[in-house]
Amino acid sequence: MNILEAVFLGAVEGLTEFLPISSTGHLTILESVLGYSPDDPDITAFTAIIQVGAVLATLIYFRNDFRRLITGWFRGLARREYRDDLDYRQGWAVIIGAVPIGVVGLLFKDQIETTLRSLWFVGSALILWSGAMYFADRTATQARDEKSVNWKDTLIIGTVQCLALVPGVSRSGATMSAGLVRGLDRVTVTKLSFFLSVPALAAAGALQVVDEYDAISRGVGWPATLTATLVSFIVAYVAVAWLLKFIAKHTYSVFIVYRLILGAAVLSLVATGVLAAS
Repeated sequence: MNILEAVFLGAVEGLTEFLPISSTGHLTILESVLGYSPDDPDITAFTAIIQVGAVLATLIYFRNDFRRLITGWFRGLARREYRDDLDYRQGWAVIIGAVPIGVVGLLFKDQIETTLRSLWFVGSALILWSGAMYFADRTATQARDEKSVNWKDTLIIGTVQCLALVPGVSRSGATMSAGLVRGLDRVTVTKLSFFLSVPALAAAGALQVVDEYDAISRGVGWPATLTATLVSFIVAYVAVAWLLKFIAKHTYSVFIVYRLILGAAVLSLVATGVLAAS
């Protein structure tokens, strides 16, 4: 992969990771357009690894929140009198919410990296999950704020997050939709989506570095992978700041319409043979 392609794909990853439009779906589509096979081991690994850039952007942007949660969690572990503190309880909530996608991801790793990378799945998921987002958006009460989040909320949201292992569903779209159905307000579910992304994406990226180091070296190449990761970090940092401001005043309608158009276009291009399904 040349550096220009790496910069382009890294920018797309950073821009789409936290928007409810599926970063993996976009990368799968664009990798196919550029002539790569999305289910090749090095391309699959590249897609997962560059997401670490977005993770770093989240950690830095929300550094005070993460510091508060981590400190509160360890303090609660050490001393019983702190176990009723909000930070301790929310720390556990984030940990519990991150478990389901880790378990499901490991159990179905082969299918996720091969069968589900088909553009038939990507296009269909973009369209079908738009219906779930529409339902969540229109029925949301937004009666609860960040202080009311508990382990039951994050367990349910984390379980729904597993659906995002299908490219096209969108991890942020899944978590945000589940949070809205639980009655949380949009800013809270957006921040919670960011928090739950850290263990999921970091673990996936680390696993691919260990498992596919040689495949990356022989295929895409580490210079391109590291370049894309850096660009992903820069663009994701800007995207996080923008999304928090946008989502406070708007519904998900613009994202839903975009998903429907993109999904229909992908299915049409695959059906007519313009794009290969895998």
